[in-house]
Amino acid sequence: MPITLTRRSFGAGVAVLAAGAARAAEVPYVQAVLGQMAALGDGPALLNSYLIEGGSDDFDLTQANAAYVYDNALAGLLLLAAGHRDAALRIGQALALAQAHDRKFSDGRLRNAYAAGVMATPAKLPGFWDAKAGRWAEDPYQLGTDTGPVAWAMLLWAALGMRAPADDAGDFIDAALRAPHGYYGGLYGFDPSQQRLYWQSTEQNTDLAAAFRILGRAEDAGHARGFVQAMFDTNLHRFDSGCGPDGAVNHLLAADAGIWPYLAGLGDAASALAAIEALRRGDGIGFSDASTSIWLEGTAFSALALRKMGNGLADAFTATIGANVSPEGYVYATVAPMLSTGLTVGPALQNNIPELAFNYYRRPSLSATCWAGLAVLGTNPLAP
Repeated sequence: MPITLTRRSFGAGVAVLAAGAARAAEVPYVQAVLGQMAALGDGPALLNSYLIEGGSDDFDLTQANAAYVYDNALAGLLLLAAGHRDAALRIGQALALAQAHDRKFSDGRLRNAYAAGVMATPAKLPGFWDAKAGRWAEDPYQLGTDTGPVAWAMLLWAALGMRAPADDAGDFIDAALRAPHGYYGGLYGFDPSQQRLYWQSTEQNTDLAAAFRILGRAEDAGHARGFVQAMFDTNLHRFDSGCGPDGAVNHLLAADAGIWPYLAGLGDAASALAAIEALRRGDGIGFSDASTSIWLEGTAFSALALRKMGNGLADAFTATIGANVSPEGYVYATVAPMLSTGLTVGPALQNNIPELAFNYYRRPSLSATCWAGLAVLGTNPLAP
C-alpha cells in the first residue's frame, strides 16, 4: 500500500522551501520517494512508476506492478542530489542485477520495465492477469528495450561509480541499435523474437549523448549528438521529435525533444523557450502538439529549464505542480483525467489489431515527482 504524506505536511514543506530555508533532505518530493522505498523492504529494489490501488481499466491493470527503468533511474538521481546515496544505490544495484540476470538475454540490455519491489534473480518482469483469456499476460513494450531508458540507467550508474554495468549497457546499444546517424529507437515485442524499432528519437539520442559523454565515450556521444543537431529546425529555432522508420523527419513538437537538448548542453535557451511557449497550456505545458491539457512531468522539467534561464515563469509552473500532489506526496501525471501524446506505444503485432495510443492518465507518477524534486533542488541530471 502506498505511504501517505499528508497535504498539511506537504504544504508546510513547500512553504519552507519558498522561504529558502529547507535543506535538500527536507524537500517533500524526496520524502515521498523515500517513503515508498521504505515500504519495499531491504536490499536492491525498484519503485512502482504509478501508485495504483484497485484500478479496473486497462491502464491500471498493466501498470499496477510496473517499475520503469527511466522512472527509477531518475529517482536514483534525485535521491543522490538530495544526499541519500544509500537509497540511490539500492536502485542502481537493482538495475545491475536485472541486467545481469535476465530470463532470456545476456547481452547487457535492460528491459523497459521490471516488476516493482525487491529485485529477484532472474529479474521478474511485470505482468497482469488477463481475465478474458484466463492467463497471465505481459506487455510487449515493458518487455522491450528503448534506448532512452537505458541511457538514464547509464547516467545513474555513472553517478554511483558503477562503471561496469554502464559500459555493458552502452556496448549493447552501440552493437544492436547504432544507426548510420544516431541510434534507433529500440526493441519491441515478446521473447524471444523482439523486433528492432527503426524510428529515431531526438529525446533518446539526447539521453545517449549525455550518458556516453559522462562515461568518456566521446565517439559514441558524438554519434548521438550529431543526430540531435540534425533535428534542429532553424526556421522555428526548435528541435523536431525525430525520424520515422523511413527516415522522414517527424515535425511533431514534443516536450522532452524540445527542452532536454538545452538541459544537456546541445541546444540554447532560446530553443527550449520556443518549445515551452509553443506547448504552453496555461501555467504548464502539454506533452506535445497533440496535448490539450497539462503534462506535469514536462511542466516540472520546464520549471527546471526556466529557472536555469532566470525566467520568472518557473514560479507559476512550480505552483501548478504543487497544486497537483496526491495524498501520498507524489505529483500526478496529468491535470486532466487523460492526456494524449500523439504517439503510439509500439507497432501492431497482429493483423487487424491497431496500434495502441500512448496516453497519460491522472495517477500519482514517480517520474513527475522526481522532476519536481530536481526542479526544487535546481539539479540538472543531463548537465554537461
